[in-house]
Amino acid sequence: MSTFDDRERAFEAKFAHDAEMQWRAEARANKLLGYWAAELMGLTGKAADDYALSVVKADFEEPGHEDVVRKVAADLGDKADAATIRRKLGELLIVAKGQLLAGS
Repeated sequence: MSTFDDRERAFEAKFAHDAEMQWRAEARANKLLGYWAAELMGLTGKAADDYALSVVKADFEEPGHEDVVRKVAADLGDKADAATIRRKLGELLIVAKGQLLAGS
């Protein structure tokens, strides 16, 4: 086994780890967005949990976050526009990454 092979495996492992962490951060941010929207809609308890899960599931419709933004915007109606939702999702992605790094 050469040093080059070892380095190649290490880079591949790092790439896979980084991709998984990004996916987990995005899923967590979507869930946090769901809780934020649930609060705006007056949902609490199990209803808020179910709504947050539905937001996570909405992200599987197409690549990117626009499927999530569309769902939440439609559900919120005049409580928040798409630009506000995108901005909030960006803020929550930072929070989600911090939570993952902290191990929570």
